[in-house]
Amino acid sequence: MDLFTIAAALITLAAAFSYLNYRFIGLPTTIGVMLISLVMSLALIAMHSMGIYMGFHFEDLLRSIDFDQTVFRGMLAFLLFAGALHININDLSESKWIIGSLATVGVLISTVLVGAAMWLVLGLVGLSLPYIYCLLFGALISPTDPIAVLGILKSAGAPKSLETKISGESLFNDGVGVVVFIVVLELATGASEVNAASIAALFAQEAIGGALFGLGIGYLTYQMLKRVDNYQVELMITLATVMGGYALATSLHLSGLIAIVVAGLFVGNHGRLLGMSEKTRHHLDIFWELIDEILNAVLFVLMGLEVLVLTFTEQYLLAGLLLIPLVLLARFISVGIPVLALRRYHVFSPGAVRVMTWGGLRGGISVALALSLPAGPERGLIIAVTYIIVVFSILVQGLTLGRVIKRLSGSSDQST
Repeated sequence: MDLFTIAAALITLAAAFSYLNYRFIGLPTTIGVMLISLVMSLALIAMHSMGIYMGFHFEDLLRSIDFDQTVFRGMLAFLLFAGALHININDLSESKWIIGSLATVGVLISTVLVGAAMWLVLGLVGLSLPYIYCLLFGALISPTDPIAVLGILKSAGAPKSLETKISGESLFNDGVGVVVFIVVLELATGASEVNAASIAALFAQEAIGGALFGLGIGYLTYQMLKRVDNYQVELMITLATVMGGYALATSLHLSGLIAIVVAGLFVGNHGRLLGMSEKTRHHLDIFWELIDEILNAVLFVLMGLEVLVLTFTEQYLLAGLLLIPLVLLARFISVGIPVLALRRYHVFSPGAVRVMTWGGLRGGISVALALSLPAGPERGLIIAVTYIIVVFSILVQGLTLGRVIKRLSGSSDQST
């Protein structure tokens, strides 16, 4: 299919499912459109098993889309920038140590624990996978997804300080998670020699280099915004920051994800306060909110339809279901250790670890990383298990997060 046909089909489905969700279901848009597309996909599969085959057009559509490239080079930069625009950098600074710990140490702890859990579970269900590939699964499933988290936190009613921690972590740990994934993948495939020095160099180049690059393009954007008082031109400048900045960062082998987050924080705080008129701020918020809603809807439609082209067996399903509580346990431990270490320096409210555990949603980034794996006997198993955990995370954790927050944290915006 050509690019226009693919885009037309996805936008049409996203609009139709958003309408159905708004009129008849009433769930948060991201969850609602994914649920509808997932139900439709399962219905098509059921009809196919009865000899009624109507899903070929959708399968052709999905097979013509590179999910990995669509997410990482198409949607993610826009969604991260839109999310970072509305995070108060002062609130983020107050929680910098816990956010930094969760985005680095927490991801590494979770990667090791999930890898071990997968190796044990696969042995129980009669499947085998080299441990290094189990560790690779741990690397791709450990980062929380900013796309899923930011969208759902808007309506979850979390205390402001707790929302800052969860959203701040999710914005930064995906970049770290991608670096860990790349390192483990190179170990698994033997693509290059990996040692402590090369890992440190890769992390410094990708993460630290990406942050510095993002600070630079954020400052440049601010300087340009300050010298213009025309909201059409200013919106175009922010659009160029996202697209041009991400493309240039990746071409320089820096983390485009981290660069765009840092640029978004700079523009959303310093640029918003000192470089824009009230009229421009109003149009900026409307423009990026619209971009955020459209791309979120399209992405979650894609995730719901993706089941049409995935391979599931009884063993894959059983392994995925058994791993759900173990992945949550790994998340609980990987959050609990940094919180315990920082408790003497920072006040945490009762239930903070449990809320952050349940609020650590997985989404499109994990699916995209799984689908980016090279062809091999391990790929189908990892993709299937990843998809099962992501669906549970979004539909179950996403739908109950508000109730968990109210029960464990209370409705007041208390310090965490």
